[in-house]
Amino acid sequence: MKIWRRLLKLGAVSLKGSVYVLPFSEDHLEVLHWLQGEVVSLGGEAAFVQVTRIETMADTEIVALFRVQRDSEYAPIRAALEDLEVHLTSLEQQLTAPGLERVKTMFQKILKDYRSVRAVDFFQAAPGSGLPEMLERVEKTLRQLSGRDETPKPGISGPRIKKDYLGRVWVTRRRPFVDRMASAWLIRRFIDGEARFEFLEKEQEAAPGMVSFDVPGGDFSHEEDRCTFEVLLTAFNLRGKALRKIAEMVHDLDLKDGKFASPQAAGLESILLGIRRTAATDQEALEEGIKIFARLHAALVK
Repeated sequence: MKIWRRLLKLGAVSLKGSVYVLPFSEDHLEVLHWLQGEVVSLGGEAAFVQVTRIETMADTEIVALFRVQRDSEYAPIRAALEDLEVHLTSLEQQLTAPGLERVKTMFQKILKDYRSVRAVDFFQAAPGSGLPEMLERVEKTLRQLSGRDETPKPGISGPRIKKDYLGRVWVTRRRPFVDRMASAWLIRRFIDGEARFEFLEKEQEAAPGMVSFDVPGGDFSHEEDRCTFEVLLTAFNLRGKALRKIAEMVHDLDLKDGKFASPQAAGLESILLGIRRTAATDQEALEEGIKIFARLHAALVK
């Protein structure tokens, strides 16, 4: 059931039985690697393949499967938003402070649901059109009418001491993207300012003395429903509002589960994708990613 829910949040659609399909992307490939490992760790079996076509179906039929699924997900969002607009129109002059807070909570849930569906609307299903304008109207009305616990979850790997990780070489997978870029910045900014980074080839293991991160079975990697960045925060007891906000963005982009529905995540992903596509080497991509997260942190610190 847990894996099934994860697949749905990724936007996968059922082809037949326990076979699910997703459009190819580097992000989906990475998530499926993690998901396969999670299934195996639970004692199950899983496999995935990359194909250019399905012999028994035309591409238009496959696209239609995705659009039908998104249609069914957009429908309750539109209905809830229409009800909220009517509610606001009829009660605008009578809303008390507690009532307004309840409406805001309802709106945030609708907004979160919309962002979750929009993130996996790979082929622009028709029912999604018009919703951004409706959301903007309601949000504007709410603006006119008018934290969270930072304690990290206990880490499975237990607390770590920073001095034990000074002067070490940190290794990760090639083709760095969101979680690896963010983790590398965190390591160099808060753990070891002189940290050096290298990359592992497929099936290669870290040499003795090296610290591996964001690799299956590495020293610091995904744990339960947390990405590597979140695991590092917990392991080294790193806190703060800015770090929490970055963690939410990285989690949403890396795990694709819509847990935080971070509004800044999409913009961050576009910038990092640009780095991945233009960097000449993995080392250059990682260093450029580190610069982006350094600037993002500076912007969020108050």
